[in-house]
Amino acid sequence: MTCAGIDNARARSIMGVMSEKMNETDDVEQQTPCDADDCCCKDKEQTTQEYADAVDESNPAEAEAATDDLTKWRELAMRTAAEYDNYRKRCVKEREEFTRYANRGLLEELLPVIDNFEMGMMMAEKDTSSMIYIGMSMVQKQLQDFLTSQGVEAIPTEVGQAFDHNIHEAIQSEPSDQPEGTILRILRKGYNLKGRLLRPANVIVAAAAEDKA
Repeated sequence: MTCAGIDNARARSIMGVMSEKMNETDDVEQQTPCDADDCCCKDKEQTTQEYADAVDESNPAEAEAATDDLTKWRELAMRTAAEYDNYRKRCVKEREEFTRYANRGLLEELLPVIDNFEMGMMMAEKDTSSMIYIGMSMVQKQLQDFLTSQGVEAIPTEVGQAFDHNIHEAIQSEPSDQPEGTILRILRKGYNLKGRLLRPANVIVAAAAEDKA
């Protein structure tokens, strides 16, 4: 058998397999069996077989064209498979991201409550032996344990630290003998959620020194 004949035989074999797979898919998708005379599966099988039979093995041009078609469809199948794999990986990543940060909105609404509670704790610290302070301390520990279990961590921020726009939010600036951008006061704590910024820390920073005449 010539090379052209081998290529044609290979093309007909692959087309036959493709036809069988198409027929199997149609059988699964159909809810009711189709009539023997009007079955669309027969039309697809007949079209594929007609294309295979139409290739003249003795004609090098037709054999080359059939081989080119086979190569084209093989490359298309490979590209489609690669695109589907990328889509599947993207869906898995998006699902993991959604699960990881699904409770972000709830935690953001909880933070102002914690801010107010901590302000109350500052007032209660005037009498650490009181039952109010002891009870609030227990509640505060429960809140901290809950935040930790959810992956929430306070952003370390101290007076004298340099301002970082990635984790800090400057509410205002004030004249100071400190270098420009130095944190002078902390108005509100900042928090991270599993390595991602949940809320920036609100701070007051040092302004640039004014030039004296």
